Amino acid sequence: MVLVATPIGNLGDLSSRALAALRDADVVLCEDSRVTGGLLARQSIAATMIPLHDHNEAAQAPRLIERMKSGERFVLVSDAGTPLVSDPGYRLVRAAIEAGLTISAVPGPNAAVMALSLSGLPPHPFLFLGFLPPRGGPRAAELARLRGVERAGLAATLIFYEAPHRLAETLAAMAEALGADRPAAVARELTKRFEEVRRGTLGDLAAHYAVAEARGEICIVIGPAAEEEAAGAEELDARLRAAMAAGMSLRDAAASVAEATGLKRRDVYRRALEIGDVSPR
Repeated sequence: MVLVATPIGNLGDLSSRALAALRDADVVLCEDSRVTGGLLARQSIAATMIPLHDHNEAAQAPRLIERMKSGERFVLVSDAGTPLVSDPGYRLVRAAIEAGLTISAVPGPNAAVMALSLSGLPPHPFLFLGFLPPRGGPRAAELARLRGVERAGLAATLIFYEAPHRLAETLAAMAEALGADRPAAVARELTKRFEEVRRGTLGDLAAHYAVAEARGEICIVIGPAAEEEAAGAEELDARLRAAMAAGMSLRDAAASVAEATGLKRRDVYRRALEIGDVSPR
């Protein structure tokens, strides 16, 4: 099986190797046959297509593996970009590896990596997180969890995908959870005619898109937490361990350290649970 990256906008980004793999395939696995069928038709490629998506991948995988074992040549594509990156295919790839089949790939377009390159933010390390939960409560909880990991020492540029109709509220939630002064960039319509990369702080970007309409495919890139925060995380852990070593309960230690540092009690308590190996009480 060959994993083939397809254009994220500009059809000129379909490589000669990608075309050769698609022409040689007995079967093309795709998210949406209408999207992939249009791409193949423009290249005068006739191929059997089988939809593969989150709802059928687990059920399809065993049958597809048997066909691969019999010698059929499969290509896996997503609607746009690199397969498996916020797209289906992981279960099938794992099953193929476990079956001892050869997996190869034709590299190509990827919106997250392109956005990172254009953002002007530190390129490594970076953490790709895909889409946040669409609803406000779960999204806020996920951002709070991420903030806790940063306070524990994570210092990486963060990359997200987002739908245009949720961009404004997501940026506002990010500014609240991660800090309005965090440097960030919003990249949209990459490789297309109206490609745009807007750079600023999370607060500035949230304010802009609160009144400006966003269209197209969106990537959000956020710079890493400041170095002093990593140092602060080490100090927080040291204070918590010292308080618990002095005989305080986990809850009392968290309350004492929160008061001393000015941090939110729930965040300190969450970190105390992580390092204390003690059940809450």
